Amino acid sequence: MGIKIIASNKKAYHDYFIEETFEAGLVLLGTEVKSLRLGQVNIKESFCRIRNGEVFINNMNISPYEQGNRENHDPTRMRKLLLHHAEIDKLIRYTEQKGLALLPTKIYFKNSLVKLEIGVGRGKKLHDKRETLKRKEANREMNRAIKNATR
Repeated sequence: MGIKIIASNKKAYHDYFIEETFEAGLVLLGTEVKSLRLGQVNIKESFCRIRNGEVFINNMNISPYEQGNRENHDPTRMRKLLLHHAEIDKLIRYTEQKGLALLPTKIYFKNSLVKLEIGVGRGKKLHDKRETLKRKEANREMNRAIKNATR
């Protein structure tokens, strides 16, 4: 199982409590896959929507391929996600709850296939974000102290 992470969405973990994650395939064009192999993707501002029983990702920016010609793709076009019906039904139930959103958390290659990890997130309040930052800083300080003590 060769997994190579292309991009991760740290902003999603900062702004939301991720409750559950799903793995989805993507419907892509050839030049999009070539751009992904070069790591030219941004998923920070992207979000997922469910329309007519199908899941789509909006605002995911895959830069146009340098050696592409007129067949190049639109960088922020809406792309379809490939999920099982049971997973889509579960996502529909989640999105009907107030305060839950579908967010891409990471995009990666899994055995030469492009996969997208979708997280079901509940929005954090400002004090939750501050608490998370304090906890991270405390862990960093603790690790530094342990590292310096072992020298």
